[in-house]
Amino acid sequence: MISMKIAPRLHRFVRHAGGLAAVEFALIVPVLITLYFGTLETTNALTASRRVTNVAETAADLVAQATSVSTADLNDIFAASTAILTPFNAQSVKIVISSVVADTNNKTTIAWSAAYGGATARATNSAFTLPAGLTTPNTSVVMAEVTYTYTSPLGTFITGPLTMSEIAYLRPRRSITVAKTS
Repeated sequence: MISMKIAPRLHRFVRHAGGLAAVEFALIVPVLITLYFGTLETTNALTASRRVTNVAETAADLVAQATSVSTADLNDIFAASTAILTPFNAQSVKIVISSVVADTNNKTTIAWSAAYGGATARATNSAFTLPAGLTTPNTSVVMAEVTYTYTSPLGTFITGPLTMSEIAYLRPRRSITVAKTS
């Protein structure tokens, strides 16, 4: 008997589609918001990654164009390189620029190294292994190593900071090696 009273009401409920659009909207909105912010975060992270690459290439390129660099020159190069990260926060960038020299046996060592942003410079005259084919005997390579911690305002809650790094190698353009003066 109860089922005879419920059946017409159930039938009316199933046929009535007045709230269907609201239910569909409530189910789809979280997915669309997630896609929107996910796209935004991915785009920002890719942009930061490209800028980290540009910082490394610019730092190495500016040093490779000189015949010698001083500490003041390196400070200017560090400042110019970190400006590339704008509008991202450049306080977490670490840069190490080194001159790697190959001797007559193509054994490579660090001729000099300078660091920025709390990074540690490489030890002078320490052995260093470069990727194959970058040097020949009696040549050198300018190497810029960049590490950047990308922190997104939205990604902090989900993934936390991302560490990005890049190494750029360039040959000196106007001399065999780039000397470092005081």
